[in-house]
Amino acid sequence: MTNTPIQQDTDPTALPPAPNTAIDEDLLHRLADAHGVGTSFHGWDGLQHDVSPTTLIQVLGALGVAAHSDEQIEAALADAEVAPWRRMLPPAVVVQEGTTAAVHVHVRDGSPARLTISLEDRTELEAIQQEDWASPRDVDGVPTGRATFEVPAGLPLGWHSLTAESDGVTATAALAVVPAKLQTAAKLEERRGWGLATQLYSVRSKRSWGIGDFADLADLASLAGARGADYVLVNPLHAADPVPPVQASPYSPSTRRFFNPLYIRVESIPELAYVKPRKRATVDRLLDDVHALNKDAERLDRDQIFAAKLAALELLHTVKLSPARQRAFEEFCRESGPGLDDFALWCAIREDRSPDDPFWQDPAATLGSPKVESMRRTLADRIGFHRWLQWICDEQLESAQAAAMRSGMRLGVVHDLAVGADLSSADAWTLRSSFAPGVSVGAPPDMYNQLGQNWNQPPWHPVRLAEAGYAPLRAMLSTVLRHAGGIRVDHILGLFRLWWVPAGNSARDGAYVRYDHEALIGILALEAHRAGAVVIGEDLGVFEPWVRDYLAARGILGTSILWFEYDGDSPLPPERYRTQALASVNTHDLPPTAGYLAGDHVELRSQLGLLERSVAEERAEHEASLDKMMGLLRERGLLPAGFDTPGFDGSGQELGEEQVIEALHRFLALAPSVLLGVALVDAVGERRVQNQPGTTSEVYPNWQVPLADERGRAVLIDDLDTNPRFNSLLAAVDEAVRG
Repeated sequence: MTNTPIQQDTDPTALPPAPNTAIDEDLLHRLADAHGVGTSFHGWDGLQHDVSPTTLIQVLGALGVAAHSDEQIEAALADAEVAPWRRMLPPAVVVQEGTTAAVHVHVRDGSPARLTISLEDRTELEAIQQEDWASPRDVDGVPTGRATFEVPAGLPLGWHSLTAESDGVTATAALAVVPAKLQTAAKLEERRGWGLATQLYSVRSKRSWGIGDFADLADLASLAGARGADYVLVNPLHAADPVPPVQASPYSPSTRRFFNPLYIRVESIPELAYVKPRKRATVDRLLDDVHALNKDAERLDRDQIFAAKLAALELLHTVKLSPARQRAFEEFCRESGPGLDDFALWCAIREDRSPDDPFWQDPAATLGSPKVESMRRTLADRIGFHRWLQWICDEQLESAQAAAMRSGMRLGVVHDLAVGADLSSADAWTLRSSFAPGVSVGAPPDMYNQLGQNWNQPPWHPVRLAEAGYAPLRAMLSTVLRHAGGIRVDHILGLFRLWWVPAGNSARDGAYVRYDHEALIGILALEAHRAGAVVIGEDLGVFEPWVRDYLAARGILGTSILWFEYDGDSPLPPERYRTQALASVNTHDLPPTAGYLAGDHVELRSQLGLLERSVAEERAEHEASLDKMMGLLRERGLLPAGFDTPGFDGSGQELGEEQVIEALHRFLALAPSVLLGVALVDAVGERRVQNQPGTTSEVYPNWQVPLADERGRAVLIDDLDTNPRFNSLLAAVDEAVRG
């Protein structure tokens, strides 16, 4: 027996049958259910929506299951039933600490079997065989039996392995023992905390190269920590394209494992001190070329900035490392393993090839192929450069986290984990075997995106990810958490199910595909436990009611956004907010609170053609919701009795948006939620939204908006220490949280 996936005799990615080809839909639905594909879903409108047969066939095809006729469907159903018996071992086993697990070993009927457990510390244990009353069965002409072994309770947390042996045949599988409940947030239950949330690229200082960087992160964390904050939550810092032009969205990276060199502070690299005068002059000139961009409050120019930084970094890379730093670099590369080498190889190749170059889809140009291995040798110098860049990123992130903790923060830097990487990304190429082909991730229609969303990111293939022992997921999480006190998982519901959109379909025409959430959440908890990090799940949107309870039971915090928390038609009273959650007034997909109070999002969505109702209807609904919130603030004594909207209260005293924003945060601080988030944009008066879902950069500058104040003037980190609005809001929040 072998531990290999099922092979298909037909091409499952072929086009679905013509509309007049009869397919037994009940049979198709049975097959979809067998492979975790939802045949219907509850929409944001509260109604049940059926997935079309064509979409089901396409999604099944992406899973490697041909379903173009009743005959193929019946054959696929039979394959699904026998699939576990074709494997000697399951692809991977994930078990919660303190519990046992039954592991089935499939061998030739009548043959003895043995199962060994190898722990991380190299200890080996013999698993005990249990009674198993399963009858033998014929598997591809081979009489096959099943021996069942017990993985005992009490194994240490960590990554272990299983080895099965029978008749000279062996198979191995990953064994992960994961926390039953992540305990890293327990300290927050004893004393609640608060922190800043920001888009790092937008937050600049007088020393920046036109865009926020890792040194700016350290300074911002230090400022916030001195005012009582426990963390700084930043946008995903994942790597983008290795050369300009670069993707602006931090949520569409080239990889989720490694970091974006755009955020490197050149002057913080020790080798700068040893650059020869002529080269140092060149570095200074490159900085001069972009330094004035720090004062540009309209739009960030990533391409110009990245080009300048890369030129400077190229010069610094030529400086020979000291013996100690050379050893540190080599140790970093050793710890990062082949994943770093493969990513650096992709970067080196991508420097001279566009994302749509046929090379990336060439079957002869995959990792390990003679063609690519030859390129690995030819591009050794460029590969070395990109490995070095990741080492510099790692060093500067370590420094930022150290600065955060020195300031008194309990968590420090909290990273944001994107849902996935771009279709033309390094991950899509280097981890191709773990992704499903011909589909991308998205979301069905909702009240803010009424046409649905297609994020153009390939989803994990549930079976292939397990066959890889979840190694890609493990490596990515451990790298992101390496210098972090927490991680926010964007769309954590994607660890339960993801909306798959077949290529060529509209975002509406997709289907949900289920994942082994016990395994995925367990691995997330294990890596967070090892890093001592808190996990915050962005659990907004449409989901089954039990999901939030499950996440809380596993020690994963949820997310509560004030404008989305309702009890029927009324705002939810703060006392009824969840305890195990990060609560905040807004999110990056909404305007800053000043803009939201003014209804800027209604006008913007109207201008961009994103409304399905009239502006008047949208405006009326928005103002009605604001009236209810203002009423609740008045009831709690957070606003004067005669106050309605930003302007004047009943006595004629002027109250601006600043006072309303502070009142909203004080209101939120009444909630029992263990973490409170304060958006930096709210602390300086910014009104513009960072991202308008459903648009492209041609119609709105998504992810390109620099931090500015209420008058549209650029705000630098250097200004924050004496910024009255910044200090007032943070003081109000700290006072309210500490009680």
